[in-house]
Amino acid sequence: MDISGLPVELWRLILSYLHLPDLGRCSMVCRAWYELILSLDNTRWRQLCLGCIECRHPNWPNQPDVEPQSWREAFKQHYLASKTWSKNTQDLESSNCFYLFRRKKDRRVLCVGPGYEFESLRVALAAANPYDRIVLLPGVYEEQSEIVLKVPVEIVGQGKLGDVALLVSIDQHCQTTRLCNVVFMPAWFTPVVYKTTSGHVQFDNCNFENGQLQIHAPGTCQVKFCTFNQCSINFHSVALCVLENCEFIGSENASVTVEGSPTSDRNWACKHLTMLAKSRSVLLQAPDSSPCSRSKHEDWGDSPVGNIRTCEIVVGGDHSNLPPALRTPPALEQTCEKEAELNGNLYTAKEGEAMTLDTDSSDSELSTGSENEGDDQSMYKLSYQAHSLSHMLTKVIYSRPQTNGLNALQNDFELKSLQQELQRDKEAQSLANSLQGCLIRRCLFRDGKGGIFVCSQGQAKMEGSIFRDLTYAVRCIQSSKVLYRLVIMLKNDIHHCKASGIFLRLSAGGLIADNNIHSNCEAGVDIRKGANPLILCNKIHSGLRSGIVVLGNGKGIIRSNQIYGNKEAGIYILYNGNPIVSGNHIFQGLEAGIAVNENGRGQIIENVIRENQWGGADIRRGGDPVLRNNLICCGYSDGVVVGERGKGLIEGNTIYDAAKKCQTALVVRSARGGNKGCGVWIMASSLPHITNNQIGHNSIYGVAVFCRKDDANDYLANQGGNESFNDEGEAAIWENDLDSEDERFASRRLISVALVESNSINHNGAAGLYIKSSEALNIIANAIHANQDSGVTVFQSTQLTRIANNSISCNSLGGILVETECRVELRGNGIYDNSSHGIACKGDGAIVENDIIGNLGCGLKLLQTANMKVTKNRIQALQDYGILILDQTKGLVQDNLIYQGKSKKNILQQVSNAEDCIVQNNKLLTFKRKSDIAWTLENPPARPHIEVTACGVSTATNSQRVTTMTTRIAARVDGGCHNNGSIFCTIL
Repeated sequence: MDISGLPVELWRLILSYLHLPDLGRCSMVCRAWYELILSLDNTRWRQLCLGCIECRHPNWPNQPDVEPQSWREAFKQHYLASKTWSKNTQDLESSNCFYLFRRKKDRRVLCVGPGYEFESLRVALAAANPYDRIVLLPGVYEEQSEIVLKVPVEIVGQGKLGDVALLVSIDQHCQTTRLCNVVFMPAWFTPVVYKTTSGHVQFDNCNFENGQLQIHAPGTCQVKFCTFNQCSINFHSVALCVLENCEFIGSENASVTVEGSPTSDRNWACKHLTMLAKSRSVLLQAPDSSPCSRSKHEDWGDSPVGNIRTCEIVVGGDHSNLPPALRTPPALEQTCEKEAELNGNLYTAKEGEAMTLDTDSSDSELSTGSENEGDDQSMYKLSYQAHSLSHMLTKVIYSRPQTNGLNALQNDFELKSLQQELQRDKEAQSLANSLQGCLIRRCLFRDGKGGIFVCSQGQAKMEGSIFRDLTYAVRCIQSSKVLYRLVIMLKNDIHHCKASGIFLRLSAGGLIADNNIHSNCEAGVDIRKGANPLILCNKIHSGLRSGIVVLGNGKGIIRSNQIYGNKEAGIYILYNGNPIVSGNHIFQGLEAGIAVNENGRGQIIENVIRENQWGGADIRRGGDPVLRNNLICCGYSDGVVVGERGKGLIEGNTIYDAAKKCQTALVVRSARGGNKGCGVWIMASSLPHITNNQIGHNSIYGVAVFCRKDDANDYLANQGGNESFNDEGEAAIWENDLDSEDERFASRRLISVALVESNSINHNGAAGLYIKSSEALNIIANAIHANQDSGVTVFQSTQLTRIANNSISCNSLGGILVETECRVELRGNGIYDNSSHGIACKGDGAIVENDIIGNLGCGLKLLQTANMKVTKNRIQALQDYGILILDQTKGLVQDNLIYQGKSKKNILQQVSNAEDCIVQNNKLLTFKRKSDIAWTLENPPARPHIEVTACGVSTATNSQRVTTMTTRIAARVDGGCHNNGSIFCTIL
């Protein structure tokens, strides 16, 4: 029949009265009729789906107000799933075909209720044949003893859910059974309402009150659209069971317990359950169709941090696409360009030529004279070739890297999606696609003690479920020394738990990916006692304590997560916790971004750590992590804090705020600036190795070292969190199976003195390096440039501080300032073009073989009670004395080479006792006429001298004493490059 004879609207009205079989017949007439039947999705198919007593809203219980993409498809999926129980193909007769035909022909409907043939369920079951349908009329049915199911039947309650109640205990001995539209309550003699040990059971649209379900292998179950009120399910070594669209309320213990390794003895239903589960995996859904919606408890718009500064990371030199508010003003661009000129025009020579640093600029802020005076002064200016650290100055914030470097940087700091992670990590992909044990999908766990408990090699997979207002959501415990992949969690929503959201213990493992974990009273994820999970692409935020806690030999891989807005540390590692933390964005926390405490370890690699209230990374009390290649910026306090007894390798990190810079590879823009404290904050009682970092544009010091008794100790006492880590009263006694020291330090150089080497420290708001320490310290091969105070300030140093082979240039005050009673050794440094004295010293020690050139004040100023040995330095001061000796200065000034400046002031000695200060054998070079050849630093060339070898970087041995000092500090290994290598064995 041609449907064009009537309007489509009229056809839809007519067809809305048809039942399901008639709709099926109509859809088979022709393609036009088929499309017409499909067009009834929001009318007739919706009515059929919601009117079916065997199911509920397709998105119940998590999103009952959200309509499915297709009502017809939802109804079809439920219809097919409801027939799983009857797909048992085992032949009870001689022919499969004959058996199926007989089952259809002989299937009866048995009615149970007052006035009907059967008055009790027990009597009806005794009379039932295989696959009969037993209909329970409204009422309460109570049995005084256990019912044993011996034949496969279907038990269905008539009327609305709640009209039929069963007070029974059923033990299933048959191969398959289905129960639908019934309320189960425990009998007086046992809390177990249903148990199966071999067959398959299917529950649809049932309620369970105050009882237990027990499923033992090789038994299986399929539970859908059921409510469990103070009721629990226990799975024992099951191969595969499926819980879909169920609600668990008010459990006194765990709502679902999964224990025992999945059995290899599978019953007939496993293959059907596997096909059903794979066809509806959350990995196949579009990102916007995730069943985890925002709950009524959650308001992401209200940041727990208050008025947090926003921070946008722009990778690339092109700022044309930025919003107007984030673009650099033209005036600021001019300032940036001028600063680049003032601080030295850096350029790379052609291939084969050396890189040079030209500081001879007529409009330099370092010059205070007139234009004519500048021309005259240029005659005296000492010209020098680029020293060994000039390449580090090209990496300061205003320089522009190559395009390839920009793209690599963008890829490194970009947060990867779950699909990207699964594509590159085959183990994670295998875990995400695995299907064993218990599958829990689109369920709601609320208002109880526990959600899911997995133990004794049990396996569970959770997809698209919500866990809220529980004591804990998921708890995994494995008592074996062998690592088991117990739990797989994908796209779940876990929030408002009274303790931690997810607990992992005792060699537990698995995959926790793409979950939303927030607003929990303790940690979002708690890993301890050897647990080793894979945590990918989660949002972990707004917690009342830390985001992730790893302790008690806990391990794990934590990658590509967003961890933000937590009240304590974003990630807290302690008590020998040793995770791998990489590629995460950790921001807007109320304490440290990452805290490593109480002998915690870990590898913290390539993370973005920004806008945290305390240190970006906080290390103390034996914490010994590897902190490598991270971006740490825009913090309200220090970038990295190394507190009392802190250790660790801090390498290759970018610790700065570049909001003021206009030409940059990586621009971090914020409304109020960047790290408000220091770039790196160190306590003297710590032992860090800080190498090859970019530390710039911090509000106070670039690197600060404080003594233990400093007032800043009060600041440290409050950092790192105060989390309680005893598990339900257990003592904090951890296993003794710690990693061996050889394994721990296999890729690390051992140091006995805190070491700051090969860093670029530039454009900080105070001194580049500030030292107020009571212990020894080594400052080696750093480029300290353009800071707003002195390059290096040694305020207190009761033990020897060695400052060797550094480039200290263009700082707003002096190059190096040494206060009274400080012990220092300055050797092999290049101190150039600072706005005050090159070195001003009131302390004790030695100043040997330094180049002190082009500073606006004196080259070297010794005053008050200084007691220094000054030998073999090359010094030039353009407008002041090369060496100025005042007050009660003692020591030896010998064998120095002094280049005459414009002022023609060389050495001035005004001391109270000349016998205590010996000045002898110093050489003076004078400039007689303009035709003279310009001076250059040769034999040796400009300091510092750093050699890049096959093993890394080492100090050039231009004298026996330099060799001796380098050997003493570095403990060089003769005969090749050893694992521990030289202290300078680092690629800059």
